[in-house]
Amino acid sequence: MSGPIQGHRLAATFAQTKAENRAALITFATVGYPTPADTADVVRALLAGGSDVVELGIPFSDPLADGATIQHASQIALEQGTTLKMAFNLVRDLRSEGVETPLVFMGYYNPFLHYGLERVVKEAAEIGLDGFIVPDLPPEEGQEFGRLARAHDLDLIPLLAPTSTESRIQANVQAGSGFVYCVSLIGVTGAREQLSATLPEFLGRVRKHTDLPLAVGFGVSRPEHVATVAQMAEGVVSASALINVLDDTSAARRFDALKDLVHAMRAATVHTK
Repeated sequence: MSGPIQGHRLAATFAQTKAENRAALITFATVGYPTPADTADVVRALLAGGSDVVELGIPFSDPLADGATIQHASQIALEQGTTLKMAFNLVRDLRSEGVETPLVFMGYYNPFLHYGLERVVKEAAEIGLDGFIVPDLPPEEGQEFGRLARAHDLDLIPLLAPTSTESRIQANVQAGSGFVYCVSLIGVTGAREQLSATLPEFLGRVRKHTDLPLAVGFGVSRPEHVATVAQMAEGVVSASALINVLDDTSAARRFDALKDLVHAMRAATVHTK
């Protein structure tokens, strides 16, 4: 039996993880890293480890929200000629293999605008992408992208920071769909020793404005971090820690090591309360 069509995979996934009494595990891969040829194997390792959603990072020269790890991965990917078209081809190939896990592009607005917004959403819908996370696109400037995405049953996932005011939270969640990406701390991406103590208060403020699932990212680098976040949010996002595995492990073992870390994180998503 075929799975849900794009635009519905995210909703179905969060419904499934809720029924299983756990948070959704959302993982990340930079398209084109370590090499363009390796990216599909990276995603396969993330899926084999138990990822519920995979973010595909679109390399960009000025990744304002990203720390050193993802900046480095993006730079290497760009130096190897990675393009947005290659990201589309990656999704097409994964879907042709039978992958039904939600796949979303995490990228900055410039590459999408340069490609052409209507062309982006049309191709995304055709290949089976599920949505977009665009960190530098405020809702006022994202109305056209949002309209086009909705017309093609694609989610435009809002991103909020602890510094977001009540009015900004309201504007972002009203313009978005799929889930709300809640940044756990003030700063850029990157593995951290511990999570912010103000995270519960921040999530409480967001919940007052939306019924969408909340997913927490930035700084989630260990299974124990996943376990903590899983008790207060519907989703947990890990990115830089996964790239670190690729960097710190021999080529012969990197995919197995990545799968093992994701598996440990998945095991930590179960609600204990």
